[in-house]
Amino acid sequence: MDDLTTDLLIIGAGPTGLFSAYYAGFRGMSVVVVDSLPELGGQITAMYPEKAIHDVAGFPSVKGRDLVAGLVEQAATAHPTYLLDRTATTLEHGDDDVVVTLDDDTRITAGAVLITSGIGKFSPRPLPAGDGWVGRGMEFFVPSFAPYAGKDVVVVGGGDSAFDWAQHLEPLAASVTLVHRRDAFRAHERTVAEVTASSVEIITNAQVTALRGESHLEEVEVSVDGEEPRVLEAQALVAALGFIADLGAIQRWGLETHKRHVVVDSAMRTNLPRVFAAGDITDYPGKVRLIAVGFGEAATAVNNAAVALDPTAHVFPGHSSEG
Repeated sequence: MDDLTTDLLIIGAGPTGLFSAYYAGFRGMSVVVVDSLPELGGQITAMYPEKAIHDVAGFPSVKGRDLVAGLVEQAATAHPTYLLDRTATTLEHGDDDVVVTLDDDTRITAGAVLITSGIGKFSPRPLPAGDGWVGRGMEFFVPSFAPYAGKDVVVVGGGDSAFDWAQHLEPLAASVTLVHRRDAFRAHERTVAEVTASSVEIITNAQVTALRGESHLEEVEVSVDGEEPRVLEAQALVAALGFIADLGAIQRWGLETHKRHVVVDSAMRTNLPRVFAAGDITDYPGKVRLIAVGFGEAATAVNNAAVALDPTAHVFPGHSSEG
């Protein structure tokens, strides 16, 4: 790959990164977008493209894949250069630029860098009893609901993903059982209420202790505190136990971080010159990690990056609706 020069390098092609690319084009910048995943859309594409998202302004409900498709179409107006399935490894500062090297040795010289890499590289937390069962009935993600039609499904976990998948699978599956190790949940209260009122059976204070079957999953053993183990008929199990995040090489760039997040100020500036951050990767007092918040941070970061590139520019670009 030839070395590249651009106004803005965006590291991360999830929703915040894609909206940042569009907004950079709106500010007249050239844009390069790098992502370690082979497809655009970040965690949404990788983990829950069929999931309904409810916190994006203007959409009472929108499927993950449809949101990504709209963001990609919007970003296309900026004519970004996408470098997918590649990881940023090093960052160096020049006099008036930042040079980032990728794992394929491509060097990108940028006027500014915007980090929108979410939680970084992520891997699912394992289910101890599920060792050897991935692809044989157990999965960590639900990229499509169709394979679960007519099956008895066990969902393990108590967070948003577990309850969202239980809710979406309930109309299609023969049965859905949700198993959680505690009797309190981390999921959104409204979703918990809706799942509780549905046909989904919720088993709390419980652990999945064994998976059984010949070539494919047939039974799931659930041990409930103070009770005899239960054996559930199941042809599918979704282990929604959360993720282990790794910021990777970014942690070695000298960025100020707090609990694996990059600290920014109100302009989305990091402690490094010409390096900004937006979206789930950022941290500041009162931070709320929502897609909608990431969109606002993207606009803030890009507008302030425009001034870093050209000190005569204005932070406020004028309203996009003005002719």
